[in-house]
Amino acid sequence: MVTAALRAAHSAITDVSRKDMEKFVAGTSPLKILGSLTGANFVSNDPLGLDIYSKSFYVRGFNQSQLGATLDGIPLGDQSYNKYNGLDVNSAITQDNIARMNLSQGGGDVTLPSTSELGGAMEFYSADPADKAGGTISQMFGSYNSYRTYIKGDTGTFTPFGTKAYVSYMRVDADKWKGYGDQFTQQVNAKIVQPIGNNSSIKAFFNWSDLAQYEYQDLSLELLHKVGQRLDNYAPDYRTAYLAAQGIYPSSFASLSDPADAAYYNGGQAERDYLGGLTLDFDMGHHIRWKTLFYGHGSQEYSTWANPYVASPTGAPLSFMVIPEQVRRLGFTTEMTHTYENNVLRTGVWFENNSYDIGKYYYSEPVLGQGAPIGAVGPFNTYGGPFAQVWGMGFNTNTVQYHLTDTYHILPGLAITGGFKSLVVTTAGGANENNVSYTHVDQLPNGSVTSSAAFLPHVNIDWHFLKNHELYFDMAENMRAFTYEGYQSGSVPSLWGVKNQAAFDIARRTLRPERNWTYVVGYHYYGKVVSASVDAYRSNFTNRLGLMASGSLVNPTSTVGNLGGVTMNGVDADVVIRPIRHLAIDNSISYNHSTYDNNITSAGVLYYLQGKKVPAYPQFMYKTSLTYSYEGLSAHFDASYISRRYLSYTNDTSVPGFWMTNVGARYSFGQQSIFRDLSVSFDVYNLLNTPYISTVGEQGFPLVGDRQSLLAGSPRQFFGSINARF
Repeated sequence: MVTAALRAAHSAITDVSRKDMEKFVAGTSPLKILGSLTGANFVSNDPLGLDIYSKSFYVRGFNQSQLGATLDGIPLGDQSYNKYNGLDVNSAITQDNIARMNLSQGGGDVTLPSTSELGGAMEFYSADPADKAGGTISQMFGSYNSYRTYIKGDTGTFTPFGTKAYVSYMRVDADKWKGYGDQFTQQVNAKIVQPIGNNSSIKAFFNWSDLAQYEYQDLSLELLHKVGQRLDNYAPDYRTAYLAAQGIYPSSFASLSDPADAAYYNGGQAERDYLGGLTLDFDMGHHIRWKTLFYGHGSQEYSTWANPYVASPTGAPLSFMVIPEQVRRLGFTTEMTHTYENNVLRTGVWFENNSYDIGKYYYSEPVLGQGAPIGAVGPFNTYGGPFAQVWGMGFNTNTVQYHLTDTYHILPGLAITGGFKSLVVTTAGGANENNVSYTHVDQLPNGSVTSSAAFLPHVNIDWHFLKNHELYFDMAENMRAFTYEGYQSGSVPSLWGVKNQAAFDIARRTLRPERNWTYVVGYHYYGKVVSASVDAYRSNFTNRLGLMASGSLVNPTSTVGNLGGVTMNGVDADVVIRPIRHLAIDNSISYNHSTYDNNITSAGVLYYLQGKKVPAYPQFMYKTSLTYSYEGLSAHFDASYISRRYLSYTNDTSVPGFWMTNVGARYSFGQQSIFRDLSVSFDVYNLLNTPYISTVGEQGFPLVGDRQSLLAGSPRQFFGSINARF
């Protein structure tokens, strides 16, 4: 847990430093670190939070697809699984190279380039190269054959003009904690900085990442109760999967209502990303600063499943389904900042063009005994190219955002910030391939949709009325642009994901982009013995869009609908006590009450949603940590409680709450021989080996009843690492 003993909170923003991040196991996801903050909730089926499919991140009731996210100002887009307009932060930068990050838990920032910023934002900042030549080597070892290697080399200043650079390489290998398969990631980061004068610079950043992950089988409440959370895919037992595709199931599946979907042979994802940015940051004199960023991002991703419903031309009763996705983004941001008297005026523009393509293909699997089955991460064409393209979709999106804001320092301790942004997002495209024999639909969705808002205001008042005392108020209106995704893909509420062209035409005439007003009032106290904070917030949603999912995982049926309004009220409180030197005890409590304002009708059926809780987010969270540091030694114990989370919109199904405990210790030997610093660490995740459900709703939420849309959390795991800087 990131304790308030170290983190810095100001107004509605919490900063997390490099020192905070080093308290976690090497390579832990930045989102998991942010999830330890008060009011935030992160879950994943792996201890480090690196499984992209399973991660779920909420901040005060807003999920990862409703938050803004940037890296050095580069928009990272929607952080949901199918990253149609961005990329996951884990794929954008190696965690070791993040210098700091912050989490805005208010209405976000109008200057942030984002089309999804409904309720706050995450900003990540890469470290600059060191002034002195050197490097870092880090090696982690863990349970289930987990290994992580990180190597970084700094050039130091190597020209008379102050030029400096670094290059790093990171690699992670780990077996799944249940079932068959491994999860592999490798990444390269590079950055070069050229100072200009005393207060200007040019910076260039490049990232390449590559991952190949076998995924865990999705579970339902029925599967959990009748088979257990250790259930996973059949791999490497191809014979059992083969027989299951013929309708001959394992005896443990006999009482299941849907034995065909209880398990598949395998499934996974492979992804490769390229990200680059060039930042020109100039002091223009006369208290004017001009900052311009140019960026580009390219991505190729494959999501896969063994499909028991479609036979292969080889004669096998199953096939291999592949959903390839391609993203190509180009954009820029430019901003002028003028400081005069007691004012700081900022104005700027963001433009991005995004080309996104997605499809669905079937590849042949072998007849039993006549070859090896296809691996979850490829190659896929072992038995020839795809024998069918089910559908294909292509989208082109242009985004333009303008912002204007002014911070006026009324008194030395009192500042008011007011501003607005204007946002226009136009997406054109849809189906370009349709195999009617598989989709059974004559015309798949295609067309153009625009999301626009001319005036989205934001007001913040920050008052340091006494020494160590701060009061603040934050208010903002935000809009989330329409999302877009593949046909019936079932990850985000995409208008193009509906059944056919007729449904799409109705949706774009009747549905509107999600909007909300968010209000936050808070108080911070900073003391040597005690630090405390309390925040109360309220959000009012309109046009809340929901993805109502049904059907199997490989043959989903999704409906996008307007769930009406949502009213959210909540309170967060945090207290840090330092009873003696070197010891800090942190306790935080979060309460969130998010309910739907309206009943809805879907397919002619009335569903009573009014007053029902929003799925997946816990109503109550408690977090505590005890941290002790003395000279080179630091140790911590963390415990957290997450209350019940609902699976269905009507709240008739849910998963129980659970406690999670972790413990760890680190020791720094300081300078040793050629090393400037040498340190070792040991951590235990899920100390009490608590069985729990991590992710809820990764395959969407049902209106009522059960859904194969749950993932089990990892059992106890051990991690040790050694880190050397030279």
